[in-house]
Amino acid sequence: MGSLHRTQIMLEKWHYEYLKNAAERQDKSLSEVIRDILSEYVNESGSAQSRLKDIAGIGVDEEAFGRDHDKWLYGKGQQ
Repeated sequence: MGSLHRTQIMLEKWHYEYLKNAAERQDKSLSEVIRDILSEYVNESGSAQSRLKDIAGIGVDEEAFGRDHDKWLYGKGQQ
């Protein structure tokens, strides 16, 4: 684990109770449970770049190519 930064957050009562119970069940500190949850969230959501890669190619079309974008967007070059 790298260096840690102390911060303060305000939680609703049910958030605190949930985290406190989770920490007890997992034999961890409340801070560690929050860090684990945050790390999992960051890893799942990924970067915008990785999300774009996930959808690349889903709209493959035999007639539409990137070089033809003006034709498809603006009707330019059509007879």
